[in-house]
Parts: sequence; structure tokens; C-alpha cells
Amino acid sequence: MSLLLPLALLAALAIDRLLGEPPTWAHPVVGMGRFLDLFRLTRLRPVAGFAAGALAWLMGATLVGALAAGLETLVIQALHPWRGGLALLATALVLGVLLKPLLAWRMLAEEASAVETALAESLEAGRARLSRLVSRDTSALNATEVREAAIETLAENLNDSVVAPLFWFAIAGLPGAAVYRFANTADAMWGYRDTREWSGKWAARADDALSWLPARLTAWMLLPPSLGRLRREARRTPSPNGGWPMAAMALRLGLRLTKPGVYVLHAAGRPVRAGDLRAARDAARQAVAAGAALMAALAWGLRSGL
Repeated sequence: MSLLLPLALLAALAIDRLLGEPPTWAHPVVGMGRFLDLFRLTRLRPVAGFAAGALAWLMGATLVGALAAGLETLVIQALHPWRGGLALLATALVLGVLLKPLLAWRMLAEEASAVETALAESLEAGRARLSRLVSRDTSALNATEVREAAIETLAENLNDSVVAPLFWFAIAGLPGAAVYRFANTADAMWGYRDTREWSGKWAARADDALSWLPARLTAWMLLPPSLGRLRREARRTPSPNGGWPMAAMALRLGLRLTKPGVYVLHAAGRPVRAGDLRAARDAARQAVAAGAALMAALAWGLRSGL
């Protein structure tokens, strides 16, 4: 059984590459978003808002984890009577199908590439396409800033949408990946410094904690030239985690990446130009391959007694 999770992890990535995202009605992350959208906590005072947000988050995480654990157990028990390698492969394939919606490498790569395609049509089209990826206002961005934002989003979501779910799957199986995606979705919906700040503070901190190590692993898999330099650049962003893969991508490609009025990464790098989104996607693809190998080895090592 020590090979079950590594094989399921690789199966999920293969399914992602071949089929992409499941339909909306069957997507568990969409279901998580609908659960989170049930709560209207913005009118509460700070202490009450924090407590209510924490309680709602814990309810959702418990529900998601329990459902994932139940599905994982059901699959393993249903196929357990089979013998030999066929049972192992069948179980891994089914677990891979269940894991796949919790990661999204193909969609991330395609959306980032689509920004460059849209820019070839017009700046306005590029801005509109980018707005599907980022929460910031894109209406005043120039072409360089559009490409910068797309590269930054690609790097940051390489952790959120690929490496971190695989990391937690390697650690805790399907429940680990599911709870991580719930935490990441809750932070994306609640973790803002506006009327949602106090009700979303627990969600934001939970996502920070669960993403801390995967974000740094993502950065290292992008092969930056210097760990010390990477650390200095990553600290320029307000996020405790997002700056790591973004800084690693900037250093890897020798680019200057900015968010106007917020940060500048690798200020000595050259400005982003046409073709750099493709280079960023290629670097991210290599990191996904390295991450898959690392997480498969981690899952095997943890379950083989090493």
C-alpha cells in the first residue's frame, strides 16, 4: 500500500493533462465556494466577526475533511478484496480521479497563455483576459503590467493550485488535499482588508499556515540562483507566502516584476516583454514535474517507514 498514494498523485496529474477541469456541477471547489457564500458575516463587530468566521471555517473544514476521508476509505475498502497489482492500480486510478479536481495545473497554464494571445489582439483584450485571473483592477494596466501580473499569478498559483494540494495529499491523503483547497478557497473569498477583514481573519491565517512550507518548496523547485537572494526578494511582498514563488520566477527568468504601489521584485531585472509568459509557463511546467516527483517520494517514504 506504500505505492498507493504516489500512484494516485501521478494519476491525478495525468487526468488533469488529458481532461482538464470537471464540469461546474461536479466540481468540489465550486461546492466549497457555495458553502462559504452562505455566510454573511460582514456586519459583525471584530470579536464576534472573528469568532463567527472561525466557527464557519471549522465547520466547513470538518465537513470537507470527513467527506474526503469517507470517500477515500470507501474506495480502498471496495477494491481491497481484489488481489495483486491490478487492485493497486485500480484503487490509485479512482483516488486520482477524486484528487484531480483539487488541483488545476492545465487550467492555470492555459489561462496564463491566453493572456498573451489576447494581448496580440489588443491591450483591452489582454486586460479583460487578465481580469479572469486576478482580483486587482486591470483597466489602467499597460501591456508590460498585464504580462507582469499574469506571470506573478502563474507563479503564486503554482503553489496554491498544484504544489500545495499535492503536498497535503502526500502528507494526509485525500482529506489533506481537500482541507487545503477549502482553506485556500476560504482565504480567496473572505481574506480581504475590507468589511470582511475580521470574519475572514481566521481563514487568512489558516491559509498562511497551510501554505507556508509548500510555497517555499515551490520556490525552490523553480531553481532560483541564490536562496539568500530569494529570501530577500520574497520579503518585499506583503504576503508571507506568495512572494516566494513570484520572487523565484523573477530571479529564474531575470525579470523585473511589479505590482504598482505595492512591490518590486528583482529590480535589477529586465522589463517583461512578449515571449516571457511562455518562458514562465515552461519554468512552471518543470517545477510541476519536479514537485510531482518530490511529493510522490514523500508519500512513499511516509508510508514505507522511511
